[in-house]
Formats: sequence, C-alpha cells, structure tokens
Amino acid sequence: MPVAIRLYVRYVDRFNRRVGRIVMYLIFIMIGVLLYSSVSRTVLDQPLIWSVEVSQFLMVAYFLLGGAYSMQLDDHVRMDLFYTRWSVRTRAWVDVFTILLLIFFLVVLMAGGISSTSYAIKYGETNYSSWAPPLAPIKIIMTFGVLLMLLQSISTLIKDIARLRGEPLDEESLDEEQPS
Repeated sequence: MPVAIRLYVRYVDRFNRRVGRIVMYLIFIMIGVLLYSSVSRTVLDQPLIWSVEVSQFLMVAYFLLGGAYSMQLDDHVRMDLFYTRWSVRTRAWVDVFTILLLIFFLVVLMAGGISSTSYAIKYGETNYSSWAPPLAPIKIIMTFGVLLMLLQSISTLIKDIARLRGEPLDEESLDEEQPS
C-alpha cells in the first residue's frame, strides 16, 4: 500500500481512538444529570425542565462520536450466522461490499447533516419544548460524528482491500513505519 494511504489509516484510526476514549466518559455525565434530576424532583420537589433534553443531547453525542471508535474496534452489531464460518478472504469481500453501502449511506447522511446544521445556525433553530435550547450545537456534534464515521469507514475499506491483497494493515504494521 502507498505511504499516503497508510498515513491516512494510521491518523484516522488514532484520532478516532482518542475521540472515542474521551467520549466514553459522557455516559457518566449523563448519569449525573439524570441522577440530579431525579433527586431534584423527588427529594426537593423541584422538577427540572432541562434535564431530559440535556441527557438526550449527551446520549446523541455519546453514540455518534463514539461510533467510529466502536467500528474501529469491530465492536458493532453483526449477524454472525454465516460470517464466522466464512474464510478470511470471503469475509473481506463481504466487508468491502457492506462498507461501500455504509459509505454511501454516510455520504447521504452527511449531506443532510450539513444542510440541517446550516439551517439551524442561519435561523437560530430551537427545540420545541418549554426550555427551547438552541439546536445548532448538537447538530454540529451530530454532523462531526457522521464525518468521523465516514472517515473510519474509508479506513476500514482500505484495511479490507489490503487484506484481500494479502497485505493486512494492522496496528503493528502501521506503527513499524513511523515517518522520521
């Protein structure tokens, strides 16, 4: 594989690994918000109108920003009915086919995300609730998460093609070729 492609895979994987490891702690912030809301409502008799929406926004960020990391670790959901019985080469062919479908889906999703985000920024879109938070920040995060998934999908596609060519790009082979 050319050096530029190896560098792409290395840097996309590293960036998504760092983002994923940071984002995984959002679950604790979300738990804290929901716990605070529960205590406020039951003990203090002061319901919070913002807590559910904040926890929903945190969950969206958690899933979308952590999706690329999950994909990188191959921890996403897969139907293993036939997959585990196939040879490495057959799995690579199926993975190439499915990743191409995923890339198409993510490109369409990215186009919609950019359109929706620009609308939210341009018109100051807010959520339809009594709290009415601005939606631009979460839409920016969502679009960025889709971008990370798209970049990771391309990295995964490159790794699958390399596996088909008999030149697997794993962590060790990428780290051995550190540019000086």
